[in-house]
Order: sequence, then C-alpha cells, then structure tokens
Amino acid sequence: MGLIAGTGALRVFGAPMHMAMQHAAKGSGLCKHAVADQATVPRLLDPTRLTPFVDPLPRPQVLRPKAGETLHIAMRESEQRLHRELAPTRLWTYGNSMPGPTIEARSGEAVQVEWSNQLPHKHFLPIDHHVCGAEPDQPEVRGVVHVHGARVPPADDGYPTDWFVPGQSRKQAYPNRQDAATLWYHDHTMGIERLNLYAGLFGMYLLRDEHELSLGLPDGDFELPLVLTDRLLTEHGQLHYPTSGVSDAPWVPEVFGNAMLVNGALMPRLDVQAQRYRFRVLNAANGRFFRLSLRGLRPFVQIGSDQGLLAAPVQQTSLVLAPGERADLIVDFAAMGGSAIELMNDSLPLMQFKVASGKVADASRVPSTLREVPRVAEAHATTTRVLTIDEYADCVSTPMLMLLDGKHWHEPVSEKPKLGSTEIWSLVNLTEDTHPIHLHLVRFQILDRQPFDVDEYLESKTLRYTGPAQPPPAHEAGWKDTAQVYPGMVTRYIITFEGYTGRYVWHCHLLEHASNEMMRPFEVVA
Repeated sequence: MGLIAGTGALRVFGAPMHMAMQHAAKGSGLCKHAVADQATVPRLLDPTRLTPFVDPLPRPQVLRPKAGETLHIAMRESEQRLHRELAPTRLWTYGNSMPGPTIEARSGEAVQVEWSNQLPHKHFLPIDHHVCGAEPDQPEVRGVVHVHGARVPPADDGYPTDWFVPGQSRKQAYPNRQDAATLWYHDHTMGIERLNLYAGLFGMYLLRDEHELSLGLPDGDFELPLVLTDRLLTEHGQLHYPTSGVSDAPWVPEVFGNAMLVNGALMPRLDVQAQRYRFRVLNAANGRFFRLSLRGLRPFVQIGSDQGLLAAPVQQTSLVLAPGERADLIVDFAAMGGSAIELMNDSLPLMQFKVASGKVADASRVPSTLREVPRVAEAHATTTRVLTIDEYADCVSTPMLMLLDGKHWHEPVSEKPKLGSTEIWSLVNLTEDTHPIHLHLVRFQILDRQPFDVDEYLESKTLRYTGPAQPPPAHEAGWKDTAQVYPGMVTRYIITFEGYTGRYVWHCHLLEHASNEMMRPFEVVA
C-alpha cells in the first residue's frame, strides 16, 4: 500500500475505493445551487520567481507567564511581509504576527489568558452562509480560541459556538495538569474556523515539565518552533481564498496554497551552529499534508509527537504530518559545518539551514530512553464504538458533504463516555481521503489500522477485514490527540476520558471539512 502526500490531502492507493457518490444524502437539499457563476481568480504568485533563502527565519515572541499573571492577547488585523520581494500581506493575527506569540508554560502551573477581539466588523475572506454556524443572521466576524491538545474544563476549551465579536474579550484558564507537550492555539469558530486560520489566527503553546527539562535536550537558542502552512498568494502578495464559483455558496472542500510558509515566511533561512537543534514542528495548514525530509534524505531523530515525548528516539529520513499534528525533532548539524541543507516538502524546499564552519562544544544530548509510555491494554476498555467517516453527494454540480458517523452537528449527542472510563473508537473510513481526526480534552493511543471491504460495508453494514491489523509505527506509538485515519481502513483509538465532565468536540482537522459539519459533540458524564 502506498501513500501520496505531495499536493494536498493524503490519499492511500491500493485500498478499496468508496462508493460515496451512490451514498445519497436524502433530503439534504445539496442541489440548491446547480449553476456556478464565473469566478474571478486573480493572477497568482509564482513562488519560484522569488529569491530563496534570503530572509531569516522569523522567531515568534515568547510569553512566559508568571504564577497568578494573566496574559492579554488581542486578535487584530495586521500586515506582515512574507518575503522581502513581496508587499506586506494583510492578515488577522494574535498579537502582531503570524504565527502569534509562543506561550511557554510549566506543567502544574495554571495560566490565564484574556483573549480580546479587536478585529474589523467585516470579514475579508468569502463566507458561505449555507455552512452550519455561518448563517446570514450570525455576526460576520467572530472568534473563540482553542488550545489544541490541552486538558481544560469545557468552559475554557473554545467550544465552536462559544464565540465573541469585535469589542468583546474572554478569559480562559489553562490548568496545565498534563505532561510536557507541543500544543498550539487557534481559532475554533463554528462555520468560519477555516477562514480565520487562513487569515493567520494561530500560535504555539509549549508545555514543559521537570522530567523533560532534566534530559539535557537542546534548548535556548538551539530550540525553535517550525510552524508550517500554505497559502494561495496573489502576485501582489495578498491572500487569495478559493471559492466554488457559486456566488452565494462559495465553500470548497479543500484548499491548497502555492506558497509554503515556515513561521510565516516564504523560503526562509536559518543560520545554525554545527551542533544539535531541537525543532517543534506543527502543521497548521488548512488541508495540506507535509512530507518532510532533509535534502538527500539525511537522517534526523524524532523524540516526540502530539502529546509529548516518545518512549525512545526514532531515526527518520522522512515524516508525513497531517494538519493539526506535531512532531518534536532533533537535527544534528555537527557533520555539516560550512554547508547548507534544505528542509523539503516532497521535492520542494521549505527553508534552508546554513551551517557555520568549525566545530562547537555541544553539551546537549538525546537519551536512549525518553520516558515511560506504557501501552494501554485493550482489556481496559469498557466500551467499543464503531464510527464511520462518510462522504455524500446527490448531484454532480454540488460540493460533497462529509459527516462523522452519518450525523449532522445539531443532532443529539451520541457519544457519552464516563469520566475515568477507557473506550475504543473504531473509525471506519468510507471516503477516499485520509482524515486527521482530533478529539478535544483527551490523549489517546493508536491501537492499529486494518483494511476492510468498503463496498460490502456500504451495501450491508458488514465489516469484513481484507488484511491483517497493522500496529502503529514507532513514531506514532506515543500519546496522540490527532491521528491519520486512512481510506479503506479501520483505525482504532484507545482513549481514557480523564480530566473533566462536560461537552467537547471531535472532528476532522481538514478545516474545510470541519467547517462544514465534519464535527460532532461528545459529552463526558459522571
């Protein structure tokens, strides 16, 4: 079985094909807009005409709150030059940059953030008022912040309908009662999350603990975030968000950009010493999967994933990150002094590392054991849920509808795990896309992935496996909060619902999917 990840949503070939076009969405009214208007597409930038590796890699501001301190972070319109040869780009950002400031917190020390909405009252990207949560009677500009991967009470999680408008603010508390991890924050507003993130509303949230700090990993100037995104840019350097061509229904199912950005810069350069560096890598794209490598397939080491350190380092030559996923990587430049090497996405360079000449004393290390990550036994699960990933269409001229377990957002909550209980969620992917499925509040482990006969399931709801179960590879064997659910396969998560009771959400992290009802509530009950 092979993987394709170069241009956008990850697809798997060699798996059974779905029959979603025969999977009619009865009564959905999907064919209201059968005739598309002629869309005006501006002239787009050709990034290959820009001089590569001339701009230094931006380093977002770091905020380290003290005990009892409240951080004040504003959402506002700003401008940022994405490359020195481009005009400043209009953005919406946390603070004054894309990505926003990195919040650095300590495990066990609570942080409070007051998020204020200082955005304009009119959106500059195309809203589809047929999308759930973005109806014409809703304010055009709204925001709510979710710290992705954080274990927080429901009132502080950034529930999609808990938005606030320009001129308002919201205090949210983050207890940080969890292990060190690479988290991130972003807008989570129902119906327009895809637009708000595309406009620039995201940033990193790094959580540290004493164990991680004791390992001797590269730190200080030798630890940096690498936030990966893509955008469609016009030849004048402005954001272009594509539309369907239907004037009153502009939603499109996927968005892939012509410009790849690292920390908000196009083909930047990082000057490094000939020693180890630690990179906190985040895929913050709307829909693009990044297949990362160092040019020439030089090896690097992965030490962590979404929810913190792996049990042991894993040597890699390439790594696929889906939207929402994170990777904690170590690159040792010791043998590369005086050279330059590119970080690649498939065959395209994302950025360059320019390595200084001469050897340096490197006090950092990468221990052979990073932490204990005991595997959760299937026997601990008291409930197993079989949940489908569905795609529907009832006419050729209308965009698809994608749902989780065949249910719309407003249908009654169907998943009500008990606090402290362990469940297995078997995600049955009936579509042709790989979907990164994220659960709020919890961390989980991937049990396995197993191919099945999609056609037979669609005809009779019979789950007939066509091959053996495949355990997760070593770099996916740690704690996760977002994982790739491949087409034609059942992916099983084992989840313990710890922390708080209340209502949260689970959803696909392809943002155009999530914004069009590929999101469902779940409720943790006592």
